[in-house]
Amino acid sequence: MSPTSDQTTEGREHRVSRAFVALADTLVADFDIADFLAMLTQRCTELLSVDAAGVILRSPHGEFQVVASSGRGAQLLERFAVETGDGPCIDCVHSGQPVICTDLSVGRARWPRFSAAAGKCGFRAVHALPMRYHNQSIGVLTLLNAAAHGVAIDASRLGQSFADVATIGILQQRTIDQGERLSQQLQAALTSRIAIEQAKGVLSQHGGMSMDEAFDRLRGYARAHQLRLTALAGMVADGKADLRAILAHPRG
Repeated sequence: MSPTSDQTTEGREHRVSRAFVALADTLVADFDIADFLAMLTQRCTELLSVDAAGVILRSPHGEFQVVASSGRGAQLLERFAVETGDGPCIDCVHSGQPVICTDLSVGRARWPRFSAAAGKCGFRAVHALPMRYHNQSIGVLTLLNAAAHGVAIDASRLGQSFADVATIGILQQRTIDQGERLSQQLQAALTSRIAIEQAKGVLSQHGGMSMDEAFDRLRGYARAHQLRLTALAGMVADGKADLRAILAHPRG
């Protein structure tokens, strides 16, 4: 007995729910962007009735890169788009708006090189969905069909929801990475300050001078000998520097 329409709908809704759970689980810990986006493209082909999917991201420096695709054809086409700067996917990233072409033979005038490449890769329809948060556009989720037809409205909305989840995950990870870099910079600054304070104390005690004067001589010696101040301070604190030479140097 064939399943009823309600059963089919219920089954699809269940698979959609499982897809969102799987994507959310990937975001929780040990975030691997390659694995996450590979799963995204796979879920798109399974649930949106499209033949292939790909993801292009734009780095914080503005560079485009293909980071995931559901097959070799999609990968080749997305790479071609990045290399030539031509195609609905590239326009989508720049505009932050969906770009749809249900028949690339008609869209050849707008994207001549991309349309020709898409035909060679076996695709005739493109549905490019923006990966955007507020005014920040970080990439595009591209849905590809071999036949000349578009993506159903409900599938398009679901695809945009997938793209939104991916965008939030990627931006969150970038924020974490930026926070870690900032933390490392702050820790390095703190370590440097501690080493310098220790060196000032050693020089002050050894030379019978104020901490400010000790710092001036330390800095002057470092500049004269093209040494990093932190490195020289560490040598002084560890007893590996010539204290007499440093103390004899004019105040910097």
